[in-house]
Amino acid sequence: MKKLRIAAVGDNCIDKFLPPVGQALIGGNAVNVAVQLARLGHDSYYFGAVGPDADGRRTRDALAQNGVSVTHMQERPGKTAHTDIEVLPSGERIFLLEDFGVCAGYRPSDDDVAALKTMDHVHIGWLDDGGALRRTLADAGVSLSQDISVNADPANLGLDGLTIAFGSAGEDDAATAALIERFLAAGVRLAVVTRGARGSVAATPEARAETGIRGVDVVDTTGAGDSFIAGFLSAYLQSGSLQASLDAGRDQAALACAHVGGFPQDPFAL
Repeated sequence: MKKLRIAAVGDNCIDKFLPPVGQALIGGNAVNVAVQLARLGHDSYYFGAVGPDADGRRTRDALAQNGVSVTHMQERPGKTAHTDIEVLPSGERIFLLEDFGVCAGYRPSDDDVAALKTMDHVHIGWLDDGGALRRTLADAGVSLSQDISVNADPANLGLDGLTIAFGSAGEDDAATAALIERFLAAGVRLAVVTRGARGSVAATPEARAETGIRGVDVVDTTGAGDSFIAGFLSAYLQSGSLQASLDAGRDQAALACAHVGGFPQDPFAL
């Protein structure tokens, strides 16, 4: 395996499951991708911000304990991001509140940007900078990916400059085709679309591949999509094979469904 230097930039979050569950987990697209890449054997770096609170310390410690470099993590005045989640008796999760905390307004420093330009690849999570970092790194020739399903604000959803764009279309064939067409028409080199129980599709202007899902006894689906991204990136950046990369993403997502949280961790009490 070729060991790569990969950075994940942007969101972290404490998922707070309200009583009667009364537990919390560490996550966020960028954090989950960074941890899973480290677990896959790469030199993984996280660029983002936490508050000077217990949740910030937990997030920093969890990243470091999983082999992710936190040298470029900022501590900003305010509170660490969190999401309040209600779990219904049926098991369905209702997202009641999403507070981005100090993730909102986070910007990498000049030194951080210089470090990002040295990476083999950079994955951008939730980032409310209007695409400024994406454009800066693209202009420098950095290999980039982003999950457009993470950012809901159109101001932060530009595709120009992305090497790989990830998105979710559900199980609808027309929606999948439309999303792939949108990505490629915008100049993205590789479009990757997850389709829930129908697996995933990857396409370039010249080629297309798809794969199904891997059956597993599901414990928790939190972070499965982020784990898919990490598995896909690890394989694709080494082999360039669409099929092998989809299969690797599928397998990593299945592993994530077999434990609590976006990476293996012990929940902590609220």
